[in-house]
Amino acid sequence: MSNQFSKKVIKALFSAAGITVDGPDPWDIKVLDERFYPRVLRHGSMGFGESYMDGWWECGAIDTLIEKITHSGLREKARKSVRVILLGLAALLVNEGRRSKAFVIGERHYDLGNDLFHAMLDPYMIYSCAYWNGGARTLAEAQEAKLDLICRKLFLKPGMEVLDIGCGWGGFAKYAAERYGAKVTGVTVSKEQAARAAECCRGLPVHIRLEDYRSVRGLFDRVVSVGMFEHVGYKNHRVFMKTARRVLKESGLFLLHTIGSNVSRTSTDPWIRKYIFPVGMIPSIAQIGKAAERLFVMDDWHNFGADYDATLMAWFRNFDARWPALKKKYGERFYRMWKYYLLASAGTFRARELQLWQIVFSKRGAPGGYRSER
Repeated sequence: MSNQFSKKVIKALFSAAGITVDGPDPWDIKVLDERFYPRVLRHGSMGFGESYMDGWWECGAIDTLIEKITHSGLREKARKSVRVILLGLAALLVNEGRRSKAFVIGERHYDLGNDLFHAMLDPYMIYSCAYWNGGARTLAEAQEAKLDLICRKLFLKPGMEVLDIGCGWGGFAKYAAERYGAKVTGVTVSKEQAARAAECCRGLPVHIRLEDYRSVRGLFDRVVSVGMFEHVGYKNHRVFMKTARRVLKESGLFLLHTIGSNVSRTSTDPWIRKYIFPVGMIPSIAQIGKAAERLFVMDDWHNFGADYDATLMAWFRNFDARWPALKKKYGERFYRMWKYYLLASAGTFRARELQLWQIVFSKRGAPGGYRSER
């Protein structure tokens, strides 16, 4: 494959998406290494992301660039490459979310370092979509609004026993215990998260466990899972739902907060899989519905996916501003990888290819009907 041929094809594809190579707009790409063209043509999204990490191209607005690529359908064309098809076949054969692999995501992503996430996130260290709809002006306000929204949707009362599946750094547990008087048990597969969560919740009726969700025992008034279901994998959706039902009291409520896809898939983007999230995939409405069928009544379904754009941009601004303190530990290639991850994700949500759903389930339907909270 000649370089000139690759260049011609790539330029034409970008042009169809409103992107000009070496053009004047902030979303245009400036190619710094001619090897960029055959690499992207051969390897699709993997080659595109890796070539940015290697410094082969620059862009003043990666978020807008990805938004345009997403709207144009270029990502769908990339997904049809031989490499991605093979990855999809592998996902059908291998259960990457099986119990023996449960701690991989913790080790490879969430254990990168609490300093990184502390620099990027809000004071509660919430690593999931914030809720800006109530007039929040800052990331901290938007995350507190999200935490309060969850508590209101669950109708939390003092003394209620709550299970937090995928409790992160303990932000929800701390908020629910301090503001609503709940007793929270949080489970995570990240050692770094567990240590920090236990520290921040010290003195509160909160118990943090380094544990896979399938191992949880006991009964709880409420079950909540925020930003963890994406790591479960479609082969384990039903197991996850059965676990949530098993530990939920008959009159209890279960709130699932998850990124959602407009279409059902069995594999994820290869660059994201290799560099960011090695396990799991984004679920669709159909996949969630199939997993919950005959186990739960769906009482409420709330989509505020557009808010993830603002959340990701806030995370990037924090990360970028505090990078000088992190640079020595993580290095320049990590900076480019993380920048690409955050801004590309923002562009994808802005294009509305991905959603953010909060779903409230009960075992038999809330008596008298469920009152939706917003």
